Amino acid sequence: MDGLLRFIFRLSQGGNQVAGVTLTLVMGLTVVDVFLRVLGKPLVGVFELVAFFGAVVIGFSIPFTSWVRGHIYVDFLIMKFSKGARKGIHLFTRLLGMGLFILIGWNLFKMAGDLHRSGEVSPTLHVPFYPVVYAIGVVCLIQALVLIADTVKVAKERYE
Repeated sequence: MDGLLRFIFRLSQGGNQVAGVTLTLVMGLTVVDVFLRVLGKPLVGVFELVAFFGAVVIGFSIPFTSWVRGHIYVDFLIMKFSKGARKGIHLFTRLLGMGLFILIGWNLFKMAGDLHRSGEVSPTLHVPFYPVVYAIGVVCLIQALVLIADTVKVAKERYE
């Protein structure tokens, strides 16, 4: 089981690295575009690229943030419950989250297939939408794996 947890951790960490590199690229593109705008020669399509890359940054950073519990977590109410009740609440919310992210991922795969079949592209650069949608669908499934890892940690009492 520890091997599975390490694998899920590496997946989420790899996604976070992709998000970091992409964020650096977005910052560089924005800076270059601002300087070129001052010279009267803005980069064409930067707005579209920043939108695509923004989806990648946000999506790919979610699993690792969830793994390290870097999101906002208000536990003042939950901490008043007994250890068994807290464990039950954690398991229930993780199972609910797994279901949600599997459902979102599945629907994103269906949406990406529709976008691919229709040939939908961005207006200026004509970049297809479907690869980004597929990628975010994969990230949702990785997030579901992170929540599975959380349930294992809760069950083994290694979560809190």
